[in-house]
Amino acid sequence: MATAAKKAPAKAKSDSKSPSAPVTPKPVEFTKDQDLNAYREMLLIRRFEEKAGQLYGMGFIGGFCHLYIGQEAVVTGLQMSLIEGDQMITAYRDHGHMLAMGLSARGVMAELTGRRGGLSKGKGGSMHMFSKEKHFYGGHGIVGAQVSLGTGLAFANRYRENPNVSVTYFGDGAANQGQVYESFNMAALWKLPVIYVIENNRYAMGTAVTRASAETDFSQRGVSFKIPGIKVDGMDVRAVKAAGDLATEWCRSGNGPIILEMETYRYRGHSMSDPAKYRSKDEVQKMRSEHDPIEQVKARLIAKKWASEDDLKAVDKDVRDIVADAADFAQTDPEPDASELWTDILI
Repeated sequence: MATAAKKAPAKAKSDSKSPSAPVTPKPVEFTKDQDLNAYREMLLIRRFEEKAGQLYGMGFIGGFCHLYIGQEAVVTGLQMSLIEGDQMITAYRDHGHMLAMGLSARGVMAELTGRRGGLSKGKGGSMHMFSKEKHFYGGHGIVGAQVSLGTGLAFANRYRENPNVSVTYFGDGAANQGQVYESFNMAALWKLPVIYVIENNRYAMGTAVTRASAETDFSQRGVSFKIPGIKVDGMDVRAVKAAGDLATEWCRSGNGPIILEMETYRYRGHSMSDPAKYRSKDEVQKMRSEHDPIEQVKARLIAKKWASEDDLKAVDKDVRDIVADAADFAQTDPEPDASELWTDILI
């Protein structure tokens, strides 16, 4: 998705008075173009991940593979609030994030299959993708590691006195990691422009938050560091966009970090090897039927007569064609030359 073309607000002086704590905004009203764009972008992520799951089952993708199905509204809505130069960093469930930032489906899929045309030259695989050109800094397999790195990106922005923010994603499971709170402390002390996005899909690797977390309101995890936080309906792309607008304005104005707890839900297991027996099929079906982020947009487009069923079927066909092309490329592109093992190595 192309970043929104808007001018960043001037950076506030460090000695300015503390602003009022933000409150969860109402979902924004999308224009026809915004709804159509959100529908297409989320559908691309959904169809891409479905195909990735198929290729994994066929043996074309090795190692681990974590799908983003069900959580598409989070990265799609937040991307709509960013400007050129804003950075993004996340954990291992990263395919959707790269697509939302405008990386090619071919490049992402070829990386999953370990091919030369992959975005990390076939050496990173599912969990370790990267794009300096698009300001995407991974894709990290160590739980919570990206939080410290994302805080460092924000420090670089503050040091360079640019208007950019670091959008740092992590899950409800990673929210219990110690380095997260070390990062919170530093970010709060130095008023770093970082948005901590906690994608709360309720089950971390496979344990319900009620069993693993003493404090299940993740928006309040920064209270002891005076970092404000808000809860967001992560299944509604309009609510995510509204929260993204608030958070980016907060950071660009020099107010320091902010936490967005995205209440979302993954339909598949933690990874392709997870049968997800810790929750019922009825629970998953209820989320799909009542809260699916893509179906919400589809219903809205049809109700407002902004698109017909045939129009949306055409969008789906176009998206499927892109994904099919990416899958074909990822299966036929050559593997990296053996000499590639020695490139990009720092000692």
